[in-house]
Amino acid sequence: MGNIRRVPHCSHWGAYTLLVENGEIVGVEPFEHDPNPSPIIHSVREWSNPSRRVLRPMVRAGWLENRDGGSGHLRGKDKFIPVSWETATELVAGEIDRVRQNYGNASIFAGSYGWTSCGRLHHASSLLKRTLNLVGGFTGHVDTYSIAAGPVILRHTLGSDEACSGQANTLDSIAENTETLVVFGALSPRTAQSEAGGIGSHTLEKHLERIAERGIRVLLVSPLRDDLPEWMNAEWWPIRPNTDTALMLGLAGELVKAGRHDRDFLARCCSGSDRFIAYLDGSADGIRKDAQWAAEITGLDAEHIRALAPALVDTRSMLTVSWSLQRAHHGEQPFWAALGLAAVAGQIGLPGGGVGFGYGSLGGVGAPFGLGKSPAISQGLKSLDSFIPVARVTDMLLNPGDTFTYQGQTRAYPDIRLVYWAGGNPYHHHQDINRLAEAWTRPETIIVQDPMWTPTAQRADIVLPASTSIERNDLAGNKRSDYILAMHKAIEPLGEARSDFEIFNGIARHLGIGDAFNEGRDEMAWIRYLYEATRRDAGERFGFEMPEFDAFWQQGHARVPVRENHTFLAGFRQDPQAHPLNTESGLIVLGSDTLAQLQYADCPEHPAWLEPAEWLGKAADGNEFHLVSHQPSGRLHSQLEAGPSSRANKRNGREQVRINPVDAARLGIADGATVRLWNARGACLAAASVDDAVRQGVAILPTGAWFTPTGNSGLEIAGNPNVLTLDVPTSQFGQGCSAHTCLVRIEPYEGLAPHAIDHYQRTIAALADA
Repeated sequence: MGNIRRVPHCSHWGAYTLLVENGEIVGVEPFEHDPNPSPIIHSVREWSNPSRRVLRPMVRAGWLENRDGGSGHLRGKDKFIPVSWETATELVAGEIDRVRQNYGNASIFAGSYGWTSCGRLHHASSLLKRTLNLVGGFTGHVDTYSIAAGPVILRHTLGSDEACSGQANTLDSIAENTETLVVFGALSPRTAQSEAGGIGSHTLEKHLERIAERGIRVLLVSPLRDDLPEWMNAEWWPIRPNTDTALMLGLAGELVKAGRHDRDFLARCCSGSDRFIAYLDGSADGIRKDAQWAAEITGLDAEHIRALAPALVDTRSMLTVSWSLQRAHHGEQPFWAALGLAAVAGQIGLPGGGVGFGYGSLGGVGAPFGLGKSPAISQGLKSLDSFIPVARVTDMLLNPGDTFTYQGQTRAYPDIRLVYWAGGNPYHHHQDINRLAEAWTRPETIIVQDPMWTPTAQRADIVLPASTSIERNDLAGNKRSDYILAMHKAIEPLGEARSDFEIFNGIARHLGIGDAFNEGRDEMAWIRYLYEATRRDAGERFGFEMPEFDAFWQQGHARVPVRENHTFLAGFRQDPQAHPLNTESGLIVLGSDTLAQLQYADCPEHPAWLEPAEWLGKAADGNEFHLVSHQPSGRLHSQLEAGPSSRANKRNGREQVRINPVDAARLGIADGATVRLWNARGACLAAASVDDAVRQGVAILPTGAWFTPTGNSGLEIAGNPNVLTLDVPTSQFGQGCSAHTCLVRIEPYEGLAPHAIDHYQRTIAALADA
């Protein structure tokens, strides 16, 4: 044991110490200050397994032979040819120059949406954009697949998206002050394992334990009973997916009908509430929104809804809404309706009262949030005003020149000739992958920079092997973490892999912008610079003393100043005129003049129930299921998909789909049997998991399986739900993804299907055996 090195490190699912002996990782120890470390940290050794790694720069044979873009249909089928780093760097820089000079910088799409590393220096997306900003810019994206419609509507109605990015009521305040807690969607340690930019301490379970200890009444509104831990003893309301808005409106309507709405709060703190109330009481459209109305849509009990309404004003009530609810057709509405319900109840701005979004969706949402400057390498000055909403990638590639709307603006899709994707996997997170596959043939060149042979890397023209975080030095930290964490290099890079900074530094030199890109700093100089900027800010603005860099680097962590026991909008509630919001009225917008003028049928001027494109209320028959593709428990997105934590939740290398026992018996499906899920968009296989925690008519299939189509039919055998999901925008206003609006059919699969992980491994070998 004397030869073991202890290496502090951090990933999206937490901080830990790597135990390294003779250049190999032999163990992982959780961070000593983390009360609930994620078990996923024990899968990081998978990064040092070469079987899925890109080990040298590779170029697709068909692209080398036909450089005018005519071989795009061969992506994913062609073999790759290894080249030197010098050749690969020249090819990449040459393509950037060719496209920007011949077509303009807007024809370069810097997709690079992904979570490759929590490191703040080797952040692939930021480094790509930094490089391209120095040569005239690129087309980028706004918002995220995780959350887009929600922030858009909250920016309009609250003046910012702070309420869904971690600065609503903190969970410590909720745990001590709330009396009635209504959880819409989830409040789960499963999703709270991860945090963008890393996390020092996982605190959600501590706050849930305090909520249970205090005897707070908790209601879980979700089609899945274990979206809260069982020991919370919550009342489970198994709602039809995509109908939460109707429940929120029915509750608000009950308060209005009984005259229990907070007239003073609505008058002082809200604009357009008269329009909202006219919708609730039916004077606007002749339909009263009440408990009976909501019950018919949601499938819940009307008496239960009716009884809950007064509790929202008679007790200190808090509504939590998970990010997942806005990933649906008309996804703006549940966020806006929850805001409307909290306003009608008059609870906003009170300790432990009101509404907040995203608790549990990431580990840091609801935790004490950072006050100071977070470490991050700058992307530089934005050189070009060209963007798309993040989930409209396929639309952009298929329809150059077509117009789209976003936050009331009308813009046009650029004509993309070059896609550069660094550290991400759209063949995991984008909806309707078969439609994406068609769009993916259109660009002239696709460059993918990643440590792994992801499905996206397989479908590239140039593949650059990036190292993983355990093969380089970095630091972690973000606004929702109470620590900055050192990420020491543990092992040497596999094969010819290089760090993201080193890769882009080489490309920048070829483009003639090397000095501007690196500013004279190497890896460790940049890490020191980023840390010291955070340390200096903490001292100057908050009088908070952080250790000097050398002490931090040796210790492996440093605390940062945070705000605890935060009550969202407390000052605004007390004096709205002195603390105006950045909205059209300076108040909370419940009736929008802007949206009234835009006249969008899919995003009206007040919160409203709008029937989604696909839901159980319009299922063709009793054999259609509403598919919910939530985050898995054993990995983050598609990262470490073949690691031990992920494999433990699979059968035959494929994902498990959870269905209710009544549905399973009706369809003749046994627990563990292979089943086929399909609709008009595609089909995939999964292993059935029969579970009474799932509402009847609902199927739960986690996202993140590596896309593995087989045969002429293209049947996907790993259980990737995005071959089934609907690729339509949430609305013309928000343009978010609608992944959770999806109907499928399920049947026993009679054929022989290969082990999905093994099959993927053979696919990689066939493409890259050169």
